[in-house]
Amino acid sequence: PASSICLIIAMFRTILAAAVVASAAAFAPAPGFAPTRAASRAAISTQGPRMAVFDGQFSESVPFLKQPSNLDGSLPGDVGFDPLGFSEVFDVKVLREAELKHGRIAMLAVLGYLVQEAYVFPFFEKVPPIAAHDLLVKSGGMSQILLWTSFLEIFGGIALFSTIQGRRYPGDFSFDPLGLSQGKNADKLEQYQLAEIKHSRLAMIAFGGFCHQYFITKQGIFEQLGNFKPIPGFPEATF
Repeated sequence: PASSICLIIAMFRTILAAAVVASAAAFAPAPGFAPTRAASRAAISTQGPRMAVFDGQFSESVPFLKQPSNLDGSLPGDVGFDPLGFSEVFDVKVLREAELKHGRIAMLAVLGYLVQEAYVFPFFEKVPPIAAHDLLVKSGGMSQILLWTSFLEIFGGIALFSTIQGRRYPGDFSFDPLGLSQGKNADKLEQYQLAEIKHSRLAMIAFGGFCHQYFITKQGIFEQLGNFKPIPGFPEATF
């Protein structure tokens, strides 16, 4: 019926808006943590590729909105996008830490979502991704995951206090086992930071899309790619 179709469309719009806003606010450091605007501009021109905001009354990423005062392009991935003004209210160091944490989890989640569709470990049954969550809850596996995650959150909280005090870069746990940003590659650190934040934002939106397309079509990602099924109520749609 038409009412169901409108409800589905409204749901998609709400989900997309929430996903964008969720990763939009933590794009820049607070005063006292970051270099000055002039210094950040100089660093941008000498250190490599960045998405940066230039001086002006309006935001470069959203030209019809005012430029947020705390977004000066000094952090990788800062494009001056903060339509709800979160960076004016909350500590942006904490917001950036949260964005990186959720983005890293989302990247792992996207990878796991795809792998479990293509491969099943021996002695395990193949189950749909959403059903796998419910199965873990019933079997107690989810409780174990939450328990160990709680221990990690304790250490993360300690690190966060160092970030708030300005003694640690947001999201930096000095984890680089392959040495990708050390030695002769040290000058590429900023490039890798930009790549990480861009992939983090994409993964957060992608995982939400994975889940909701399964709720609607009951198809996995690979099945959807090979045998596209349109949203119920739109049988005339062809791609």
